[in-house]
Amino acid sequence: MTVESARVSRGDHPRPHPHVIVLFGATGDLAKRKLLPGLFHLFAAGLLPENFAVIGSSPPEFALSDADFRSHAELACADFGTTKPVGPLWDKFASHLSFGAASPEDPSALVNAVAAAEAAIRGSHGGSHGGSHGGARSQHAIGRLFHLAVPPVAFESVVGMLGSSGLASADARVIIEKPFGTDLASAQALNAAVHAVFDESQIFRIDHFLGKESVDNILAFRFANGLFEPIWNRQHIRYVQIDVPETLSIEGRAAFYDATGAYRDMVVTHLFQVLGFLAMEPPTSLASKPLRDEKSKVFDALKPLDMRHVVRGQYNGYLSSPGVPAGSDTETMIALRVEVESWRWHGVPFYLRSGKSMAASRQTVTLGFHEPALRMFRSHRRDAPYGRGNELVIDFADPGSIHLDFMAKMPGPEMTLGKGTMSFRYQDSFAQANALEGYERLILLAMLGDQSLFTRADGIERVWEISAPLLTSPPPVEPYEPGTWGPASVDKLIAPHRWHLR
Repeated sequence: MTVESARVSRGDHPRPHPHVIVLFGATGDLAKRKLLPGLFHLFAAGLLPENFAVIGSSPPEFALSDADFRSHAELACADFGTTKPVGPLWDKFASHLSFGAASPEDPSALVNAVAAAEAAIRGSHGGSHGGSHGGARSQHAIGRLFHLAVPPVAFESVVGMLGSSGLASADARVIIEKPFGTDLASAQALNAAVHAVFDESQIFRIDHFLGKESVDNILAFRFANGLFEPIWNRQHIRYVQIDVPETLSIEGRAAFYDATGAYRDMVVTHLFQVLGFLAMEPPTSLASKPLRDEKSKVFDALKPLDMRHVVRGQYNGYLSSPGVPAGSDTETMIALRVEVESWRWHGVPFYLRSGKSMAASRQTVTLGFHEPALRMFRSHRRDAPYGRGNELVIDFADPGSIHLDFMAKMPGPEMTLGKGTMSFRYQDSFAQANALEGYERLILLAMLGDQSLFTRADGIERVWEISAPLLTSPPPVEPYEPGTWGPASVDKLIAPHRWHLR
């Protein structure tokens, strides 16, 4: 079924056909903070199917009754949801919730729960509903969406169980969380295991950054405005920064984080995806295939990482965190220079940085423009500290904003320059009530079968491929104090430019 055929009469908002949504890891932190509140918000907004079921699942030792799962979901929505679980609206949503434990050895409880949910949906229509034929869903088909909110080590076993139990029907879809592999070999092995059960068209590798309105606004900003697309290239842009520092420490996640590190946790899974949007050529349309084709071309053009342009940092105190092995070389901060060998970007450095326990929590893209060839203003000389020049700054931390820094004459008798800023802020410009959080939007797109904002097998494997030099021979970590911007060498990495965030 195409996305267009799924639209209903609720304005221009897409609404899927009937669905059974299975949340693996339903008692975990991701489900509590994002997935259950997100599903309730979609329901309140009228964007879930008219007939649906949400089935929580976990290993049998963590199984809940239906009533306990509803109470768990209510508490999650109360604590973390934008729409609070009160009144008839919550009662109606909760009536769609049930639980079915599953393990690779015994998935029977989940199989029975899915069968019961589909029977209830068919009964609500008052008739029998056929399946899909030839890869296209019939008007009355019941979709199955499996969300794997489980540790990465469990991906293969859960997918294998879906195949052996018969739950992975020909038109079912599966959402797989990050990180997708830890290197090229593991990503290829995981892709092979998932492809043994699901076709690539059924696989949705999720990156919640790509569900952000402010990240997707990069596409609108570039391709819908004739003012910016003509200058979005090496002839006008001299550097690009993607900067995602965090003030949080590892916060009790030592077991996961020490085996992962900042590069695998943030750069491969998030920052490279944002880079793909920034650097892609104009797609023929915003449909899934042309959009992902152009992003894949960017990844193909990435040069293998050069260790001379990588800085790994570790904040002081990390080694004393409970669960961190003595002498661990895991980086808690990474900064690197990346090069895209395409006509558009040849010679333009892309600087990426992310880390824990840093000076601020921000999510920004900064594009620095070439300076004018003729410096006719006294305060515009190279030896004058007149400011940073022209920069376009996209803040993609929700709700998001765009700022354009430019030089203007300051009031007074002399021709003295000062920095001016033109700004766009989502919160000032559009009704925030219409906004969807990243996970909410991506779950909705997965039900609609729209893969445009999900990563593809070849793209993720290519990113791991260019990462091989760093993964096999990483430079030693350098210490930095918590609450700073990382080791001093991060400034040397970007010289002669400067980080927008300092």
